[in-house]
Amino acid sequence: MAPKSPTPPWDLLQQASARMGGELDKGARALAQSALSKLDVVSREEFDAQSALLKRTRERVIELESTLEALTRAVEEDSNEE
Repeated sequence: MAPKSPTPPWDLLQQASARMGGELDKGARALAQSALSKLDVVSREEFDAQSALLKRTRERVIELESTLEALTRAVEEDSNEE
């Protein structure tokens, strides 16, 4: 008679989870929430809001750079004419 191979660990975890009625899932979720709360993370809504603000700011910087270049050229042309 061949020796019985050991049960894989993932099977044991599934069996334990089924027996515990989801308590393992609740514990894992609580552990994950605890770990995430220690990290410096933001909500998806806050991330999207900041991304939109950054996009508008970049557009404004490009606009102001163009204006500055035009004004610089105008000043240089005026100083060259004198």
